[in-house]
Amino acid sequence: MSFIKAEGISKSFQTAAGTRDVLRHVSLAIDRGEFVSIVGAMGSGKSTLLSLLSGLTQPDTGTVSVGGTVTRGVRNDSAVVFQNYSLLPWFTALENVRLAVEAACPELSKHEQRARATQTLERVGLSNALHKRPRQLSGGMRQRVAIARAFATRPEVLFLDEPFGALDALTRETLQQELARLCRDDDRQVTTVMITNSVEEAILLSDRIVPMIPGPLDYARGARGAPATLGTPIPVDLPRPRTTAQLAHDEQATQARAHVVAALTAALGKKRSNSAPQPDAAAAVLRPVAEEPR
Repeated sequence: MSFIKAEGISKSFQTAAGTRDVLRHVSLAIDRGEFVSIVGAMGSGKSTLLSLLSGLTQPDTGTVSVGGTVTRGVRNDSAVVFQNYSLLPWFTALENVRLAVEAACPELSKHEQRARATQTLERVGLSNALHKRPRQLSGGMRQRVAIARAFATRPEVLFLDEPFGALDALTRETLQQELARLCRDDDRQVTTVMITNSVEEAILLSDRIVPMIPGPLDYARGARGAPATLGTPIPVDLPRPRTTAQLAHDEQATQARAHVVAALTAALGKKRSNSAPQPDAAAAVLRPVAEEPR
């Protein structure tokens, strides 16, 4: 039985131009301990899907369940990491993490909460920044705090909303490796769902990759004219640990990369309007489109 299951979920938003159908009758099943990445272009509805899976928002129709229980909000045993860090600026790194521990584990004493927060921050390389506030930290260090905050609560499920999108390449790769280690540390695999517009990142971290296929673009409105769908999941059957350098020359990684790109470009080619001028499909797959609900 799947641990996370979305069955026929749909979601719409009201915009100035009318109702915007982002998702319609989308289904997805994720096993316990899996790391699944949802890959697609910006504006295709990935963040909306993650918000529904995590319980931050509720679907208009359909259900999301975790461990056989229908979600009615964010679960106590789950954590969400966003791209924009979402740290409280008036608290130190240690206090930002301790507050999350307090919310998830109110039975712990303040001393125990601080001890767990300290230990988790040290595991992501922030032992020298415990008492610094977010404004005193670099972007990469802030994201380390956000990751530490999530793992300090010892979640069963982790939801990642493009957590490394705003970072430079070197910092991004370092944090990717730390995330992979934390998700499987101490023989405890955290069920993880990540959205990203990077195929390489998905291959580096995932057990399976699910392409998100956007609806056709309405060029008159500069927005999607139909809701997105999910493509066939693509397994990433590669040994761990993985590195970017290794994957660049790995035949299985090359095949997985080709399958993901082919799924996205094929759908893009089928759905584009014959009357509208089009960019090269392969180049457009992960290129941002018009501003719209994510």
